[in-house]
Formats: sequence, structure tokens, C-alpha cells
Amino acid sequence: MKLLVVFVCLALAVTAEVSIFRDYHLEIGIPEMERIKAAEAAMDFDGSRVVGGQTSSLGAHPHLAGLSIALTDGRTSVCGASLISTTRLVTAAHCWRSPSLTASNFTVILGSIRFNSGGTRITTSNVVTHPNYNNFFRNDVAVIIISAVGLNNNIQPITMATGSNNYVGVLATVAGYGRTSNWGGISNSLMHTNLQVIDNASCARVYGTDFIISSVLCTSNAGGRSPCGGDSGGPLYIGSGSGRLLIGIVSFGAESGCTAAPGAFARVTSFASWISSQ
Repeated sequence: MKLLVVFVCLALAVTAEVSIFRDYHLEIGIPEMERIKAAEAAMDFDGSRVVGGQTSSLGAHPHLAGLSIALTDGRTSVCGASLISTTRLVTAAHCWRSPSLTASNFTVILGSIRFNSGGTRITTSNVVTHPNYNNFFRNDVAVIIISAVGLNNNIQPITMATGSNNYVGVLATVAGYGRTSNWGGISNSLMHTNLQVIDNASCARVYGTDFIISSVLCTSNAGGRSPCGGDSGGPLYIGSGSGRLLIGIVSFGAESGCTAAPGAFARVTSFASWISSQ
């Protein structure tokens, strides 16, 4: 399963070796939602979203949420999120607002391995994006506020990482409902894969220093594994059970394909204080 995290991409030429998609909803989120609907209609469950990943069982990632995004122009997009308390989730700011389109509300999907059926579903327009978020995907973080959700084996919050650990060399897990290959491969099942955290200097040689700053965390694309289209906003975490620790929020990737370059995430340790204050 190839967690092709729906990496927001910029069609900008920057001082980097690869380009990043610019307009998430228009270029990735809306097409991914259409693919998911088509897969469900055809009962085509041929894989899941994370590129190079495996199908997830119910309860394997109880903090993971899907986001069905109603846009102001009437269309629908898709992202992921992480439950951090009974009333709060974190996601990427670009899931709420991309350059040409803005969301009117999120439907949060918890406790389900299918995107459009099952689980607990809560609709909210109470979303706070980081005040310094910009189109270079800096501060690509948002907090979703919902009515209190009941917890069970399939719905549990995850602890946010704090402190100064950069997690370089650590093997972390990414999960999501996104694309399973660079340009297709959609089903409606939840997927996950393991990715190794790499140092920012290596990542900056690919994307450039305009994008790779200290508050960004990167993972290796070795073995063709990565988050992909539709995985944006979802979790990168370490540990298991009650010891799970959220270290990253899926942010962006290469325009030329999900596995073409490292995966880039908002570094949770850089934003935990702001997130907790919302």
C-alpha cells in the first residue's frame, strides 16, 4: 500500500530539484474524492491509499480520522486527521484552505476502515488554521473542534510529541485513505506503511530551503513507500497501543509522483504548544 499522502503541491519553480503541487483541493483532493466514490460504486476494493502499504484492520489506528470536505463551490474533497482529545483533532491547514478553494465544513469520520460508510461521523465548521500558514506549506497545521465523541476500542486519542527529539533514523507509521499509486490505485479501505525519518539537510537538497525549515519533518521514499493523494493531514506516529506518539502531520510531496521524493510533514513538536492552546 503506498501511502501516497496527498501532498500539497506547488507548480512553482523554486531552488529545489523537484516541484511541489500548489493547489491541493483542485489538483488532488477533488479528483481523489471522485475516485473513492467510483471505487465504492464499482465495489473495487483493490488496495488502499498509502503507497507501498498494507490494508489496516478496524482499530489498528484508532486515532486516525478521515475528512470529507465540503467546499464553498459545492464540490467535495478529502483529507485525513488525528484525534488528540474527545473534542479536538489536528490536520493540515491546506485541507481547509488551498490557493483557489476553501472548505465550508468537515465531516469527521472516526472508527471506520471505509471512507464513505461505517464509523462515527461528525460535521463541523469550527476549524482554526495556524495564523502563519502560507503557500510554502509553512505552519501547515489546523485544529478541528467537534462535539465530544465517545471513545471505544476503535476511537482513541493519540498523544502529541513534545520536546527536542528530531526522530531521525526512527521508523514511523503513516496511515490514510489516499491513493495507492502515483497516479491512481484507489479503493475505499484504510491503509498504512512504515517510513524512516531522515534529516532535514537531505530533504532540503530535494525540495530546497524555502520549504524544508526546522518545523518540517521528512521521511525516506526508499522502497516506493510514501503518503499520497488523499493522505494529507493524516498522522505519522511511533509506538503502539496507549504509547502511540504523534510526530508528524502529512503536508506535501513531489508533483512528479508520491514516491518520487521524500514525504514532508508538519513537525508536531514545533506546534504542540499552539495546538494545545486552541
